[in-house]
Amino acid sequence: MSDDGHLREQTITREELLKGHFLHVVRETVRLPDGGSATREYVLHPGAVAVVPLLDDGKLLLERQYRHPTGKVMIEIPAGKLDAGEGALVCGQRELLEETGYLAREWAYAFTMYPTVAYSDEAIEIWFARGLEHKGAKLDEGEFLDVISATPEEFLGWCRDGKVQDSKTLASAVWLQNVLAGTWKLDWKAPPSQP
Repeated sequence: MSDDGHLREQTITREELLKGHFLHVVRETVRLPDGGSATREYVLHPGAVAVVPLLDDGKLLLERQYRHPTGKVMIEIPAGKLDAGEGALVCGQRELLEETGYLAREWAYAFTMYPTVAYSDEAIEIWFARGLEHKGAKLDEGEFLDVISATPEEFLGWCRDGKVQDSKTLASAVWLQNVLAGTWKLDWKAPPSQP
C-alpha cells in the first residue's frame, strides 16, 4: 500500500450530539486533504465480538432475534458489545454462553469488520468456536431470541436467498465457506479460561 496522506482528514473540532445508554453521536469539523473543510456526524461504538459456533455434527449455531430498527426478526451469529476493559476472546466466550448456553473448547480469530463505515466507528471481531458443550443460556434481561442450528449448506442457501440480511453474519459466511473448502485456515487455540 502507498502512503494514504492524500486521503486522510484531520479533526478540527468535535461536538457531542447525543450521549445515550448505548449510542454516542458526535459531529466533527474536519480538514479535507485539499485544505477545505467538511462536517462529519457519526456514532462512537465500544466495539463488538461475533462468534461462528460449529457443532460437532457439522452444523452451526445461529440465532433468530427481533431487531427493532429494522422491524424484522433477523438470523444472526451470536454477538455482543465489548464491556469496558474486556478482551475480545472473553467477550466472545461470554456472549456465546449467555445467548446460546454453549462453552467452546477451541477458538480461532478470523477477521475484523467495520459494518457501517460511513456513520460509525464500530469494529466487530469475528471468531470461530468449536468443541461446543451445552451448559444453559443466561440471556440478559430484556433479551429474547431463538437458538437454531443449520447445516453449512442450509445457512449458505439462506444467505443466497436473502433470508440472512445481517452484515456480520453475511461476512462470516464467506469465511465459513472458505474454511470448509480448505482454502482459508484458522489458528485454533484452547482459551486460557472460560466464563
